[in-house]
Amino acid sequence: MAALVLGIVSPVTFTGKLWPNSRSRRRMVVKCSNERRILFNRIAPVYDNLNDLLSLGQHRIWKNMTVSWSGARTGDNVLDLCCGSGDLAFLLSEKVGSTGKVMGLDFSSEQLAVAASRQSLKARSCYKCIEWIEGDAIDLPFDDCEFDAITMGYGLRNVVDRLRAMKEMYRVLKPGSRVSILDFNKSNQSVTTFMQDWMIDNVVVPVASVYGLAKEYEYLKYSINGYLTGEELETLALEAGFSSARHYEISGGFMGNLVAVR
Repeated sequence: MAALVLGIVSPVTFTGKLWPNSRSRRRMVVKCSNERRILFNRIAPVYDNLNDLLSLGQHRIWKNMTVSWSGARTGDNVLDLCCGSGDLAFLLSEKVGSTGKVMGLDFSSEQLAVAASRQSLKARSCYKCIEWIEGDAIDLPFDDCEFDAITMGYGLRNVVDRLRAMKEMYRVLKPGSRVSILDFNKSNQSVTTFMQDWMIDNVVVPVASVYGLAKEYEYLKYSINGYLTGEELETLALEAGFSSARHYEISGGFMGNLVAVR
């Protein structure tokens, strides 16, 4: 359920640098409710602990799969959208190495602060290639054909205009490159849907309530119900211009990963 992305102000990295192009210096417009922004800022301090607890650590497996499907390689310039506290960005940096570059973009300043703090504690040289930036998933502050791969974890479900977000990913990807998008799966199977709802109501929300975040995590079920099925996600990617798209159900159909090629 990594943080939503929307525009707030001109993007600001957390390494003291600005991304050097004209789009990044343009002032952005807020395109989502302030309530959602507050929600993701509130859960930032305990987000990682809850991910581990609620998924029994499996989210690390799913995220490794997402990065593998992205096709990122040594020396690549890659982007992680809705980067949250940085899990996918850190995995990407291990793929691209110290000769590559990773941009982690999110709308939540609190999530980005956590990501930057985690980065400062990591010793490997590859982690120094990451820059964090506040930005808008539907108006990315990057040039056309700039990235060799894009990942997005638990973010497309929350973006205000999914088609526009997909078109922006298409725009900034190099030809032949891939986007890999991980999220909860909106299943067509009634049993899977029932179990997913039951887990949220009887496990996720009660555990979140221990941290005083019950209301924040109640939002999860409604956002999944309003999301797209795997087939609909494939159609969305093709409509955005991607040459091919395939959605994979993982973890018994509770999660899904869309892979689209520019």
